[in-house]
Amino acid sequence: MLDPIVAFLRRMLRAVGRALSLLVVWATWPFLAAHGWYRQRNWFIKLPLAAFVLLIGCLYVYFIWQTQAWTGFDPNYIDRYKLADRKPAGQELPPVDASQATAAKVCQPSALVDVTADLIDFNVNQNAWISSMLMFKLGFFGMDWDSTPFFDNKAAFQRGVNQAVRRTAVELVDSLGRVRGTSGINNDLQSARGNLQFDESSWYFGFRPFGPKTPTPSYYRAAINSLRKFNTDLGKCSATFDSRADNLIQFIDRITNDLGSTSDVLAERSEKHNYGWFDMRADDRFWFAYGQLYGYYGILDAAGSDFSKVLAERNVGTLWTDTMKQFQAALRIQPLIISNGREDGWIMPSHLATMGFYILRVRSNLVETRAVLGGR
Repeated sequence: MLDPIVAFLRRMLRAVGRALSLLVVWATWPFLAAHGWYRQRNWFIKLPLAAFVLLIGCLYVYFIWQTQAWTGFDPNYIDRYKLADRKPAGQELPPVDASQATAAKVCQPSALVDVTADLIDFNVNQNAWISSMLMFKLGFFGMDWDSTPFFDNKAAFQRGVNQAVRRTAVELVDSLGRVRGTSGINNDLQSARGNLQFDESSWYFGFRPFGPKTPTPSYYRAAINSLRKFNTDLGKCSATFDSRADNLIQFIDRITNDLGSTSDVLAERSEKHNYGWFDMRADDRFWFAYGQLYGYYGILDAAGSDFSKVLAERNVGTLWTDTMKQFQAALRIQPLIISNGREDGWIMPSHLATMGFYILRVRSNLVETRAVLGGR
C-alpha cells in the first residue's frame, strides 16, 4: 500500500536533486569558463587581472562588513542629551557667576539642531553611507540590492533617517530659524538645507553628467558643520530660534504628512505583494520606515525641549510624553527576517502591517497634539 507513496517521494527527491544540480551548474559555469580562459593567458594579462579581482574582492568584503556593522545604533539615543535640564531654544541664560554682570550674553542652543546634526554624523561619520558605495551601486549581478534580500537593510534605514533630517532642515530654514516676516533666512541653515538635498547615491564618478563628482557624504558633512555653526551663534545670542506655537504646529503638520506618506507605502506593499518571506522589497520598506521613526523620535523629543514653554502653556506635556512612548514602542520592533505575509498569517507574519500600525498610532498622537496646540 505504501509503495506508490514511497515511489512518488523518490521521484520528487530526484527531481529536486536535478533542479539543484542545474542551479549549481548555472551559477558556476561563468566562473569555470573564466578560469579556463585565464589559465591560457600569459603573465602580462594574468597579473593585472589577478590584482583587479583581488581589489574587487576586498571592496566586497568591506562593503559586506559595513552593511552589517551598525555603529552607534541605539533606539534610546535621545537619553544622552538630558533634555529635562535644558531651557527653551534661544532663551537667554543667567551668567554662571553673578558678579560678571558685563560678561557676554549666553543663550540656550537648540536641542533640535544638536540632534539633527548628530543624526547626520551617525549616518556618514560613525557609519559608511551605504547608498553611494561603489559595490552598492553595482548591485548583485546587475540587480539593485534593494530588489534582493541581501545587504540593503542598513541603506534603507539610513535613507529613512535622512528623510527626517531633510524635512527638519527645510523647517529650520522656512520658519524655526527666523522671525517670520521680519528677518532674513539664516545663511548657515540655508547652506545645510541645500547640502542635504543632494543626491543620496553619488559616488566619485558618474555618468549623468559624465565625469568626476563630489560624493554624497561630503555634502552631508558640510551640512553638519553649518548646523553646528548656527547653534554656536545661537548660543552667543547672535542667531534666532523662533519657538512660537504656530511654528511648532506647522512642524508637526509637516511630520504628520511625511509619516502618512510612509504609511501609505507600507499599506500598498502589504496588500498587493504579501508573499511572506519571498517579498524581496519588504525589508527595505520596513527599514526605511524604521529609520524615519528613529530620526523623528529624537528630533521631536528635542523639539519638546526647545518648545517646552509652549507645551507648558498649552498644557500638552502629558500628550507629548505619550507620543514619545509610541515612538519607543515602534522602535522596539527589530525582527531578524522581514516577512510580508497575510495579516492573519502565523507562519509568515506581516511585519509591514505591524510597522504601519505603529506609524498610524504615532501619527494619531501627533494629530491630536496639533489640534490641542491650535486650540481646537
